[in-house]
Amino acid sequence: MLAMFLSAIEGTIVATAMPSIAARLGGVSLYGWVFSSYLLMQAGTTPIFGKLSDLFGRKHVFIIGIVIFLAGSVLCGFARSMEMLVFFRLLQGIGAGAVQPITVTLVGDLYSLQERGRVQGYMASVWGVSSIVGPLAGGIVVERASWAWIFWLNVPVGLLTIGMIALYLHEDVERKKARIDYLGAALLLLGLSSLLLALTEAAEWGFLRVLPLFALFVGAGVAFVRQERRAAEPVVQMELWRNPLIALANAATLMAGLAMIGLISFVPTFVQGVQGRSALAAGLTLAGMTLGWPIASVIAGRLFVRLGVRPIARTGGVAVCIGGLLVVLVAEAGPILLAPATFVMGVGFGLLNTTFIVAIQTSVAWTQRGAATAANMLMRLVGNAAGAAVFGGLLNLHMARYLREHAPGSGLTVDNVQSLLNPGTPGSPASPPFASVLQAGLSESLHLVFWGVFAAAAATMIAAWLVPDLHPAKVPEEAPVA
Repeated sequence: MLAMFLSAIEGTIVATAMPSIAARLGGVSLYGWVFSSYLLMQAGTTPIFGKLSDLFGRKHVFIIGIVIFLAGSVLCGFARSMEMLVFFRLLQGIGAGAVQPITVTLVGDLYSLQERGRVQGYMASVWGVSSIVGPLAGGIVVERASWAWIFWLNVPVGLLTIGMIALYLHEDVERKKARIDYLGAALLLLGLSSLLLALTEAAEWGFLRVLPLFALFVGAGVAFVRQERRAAEPVVQMELWRNPLIALANAATLMAGLAMIGLISFVPTFVQGVQGRSALAAGLTLAGMTLGWPIASVIAGRLFVRLGVRPIARTGGVAVCIGGLLVVLVAEAGPILLAPATFVMGVGFGLLNTTFIVAIQTSVAWTQRGAATAANMLMRLVGNAAGAAVFGGLLNLHMARYLREHAPGSGLTVDNVQSLLNPGTPGSPASPPFASVLQAGLSESLHLVFWGVFAAAAATMIAAWLVPDLHPAKVPEEAPVA
């Protein structure tokens, strides 16, 4: 739980501090890359570390991942330019690729089937706590101390985690000479990096300029599949994807990742930019999701043994879909009704996340558990990255079109939307008509984004509805590994 907290709080605490960091270091044009670089490396290395943990045991790979994460954290605090910070975030993301999937995999190793769902629910609750503690801690640190402590505070938590894992995790792993699929790992990293880079920059660079990146992704993907089919120890075991439960659970997780990032990224923008509410009100709107998720995770963990996969997965899919529709319908009502809508979506996410993780870990052998868990988490990361790029591009394109049609010759651009989010921004449009045009355009554009979130939520429900049943009563009991 300490390691999961370390990984979970990283996103929220850095997001809170980034305006202050950008003001100190400059290089605002690289603002988004502070997050993208971390996400790129985390997505690319997650399946690799998952496979390595199957080969060499969780303990050593886990500790190595935390050490890399802490090294990146320390260096981030010493960054003296935005370019340096982006580079050190790459290193931090490599370590994060080990911390999160192995943490979840260890629960499958350490606990019996009857306990596994309950403990996964406890692990999921860490995300709810971090979503509240992260912004608060980030604000306090930036106001009271140097922004560098945002990263350096990881060190004592990480060292405590390493110490406890070293003392108390005892594995009986059969040591064997493993042939690591270096070519497969390189192709996977190249393909994922190309895809996420293309999706992240498509709106700014234009389709033609990112087309070579998509072509590189396709080429690397084809070469990767061929390599994995003939490798003695493949990074991603292709037979896992032939399991209908794993394939459909991963598809549902991918689409849920799209819906989740759309909710997190654009509901606060609507509350602040369109309705003129405070940042606190925007944060409280999302508190519904962060409250619903851990509650539902604990419930799913307790019900899994009795009900099996299908009833919980279908309930979660329906909840995500209904919540997505509610966001579209009640957005204009403000936080009072938006918060319950995000709560419903959070309940759906919590039910799906815990159920799928436990089901996947139950349906594979120990030697495949790390790779199978990492593949599911990779789908969420790719969904987050794709959703941020697709919904952000949709917002920018529709907003630009709206301004051309309703304010021709005014000089207004999409960048002027910042004046709605931060009225003190230099260069904010002074004329009330211009402000009203921006607000109306942002409202219409965000409603279009919310319909996109609902579409992703509906796809999540369909995939979750099709997931085959797996009842724990029919699964042979397995002794914990450690």
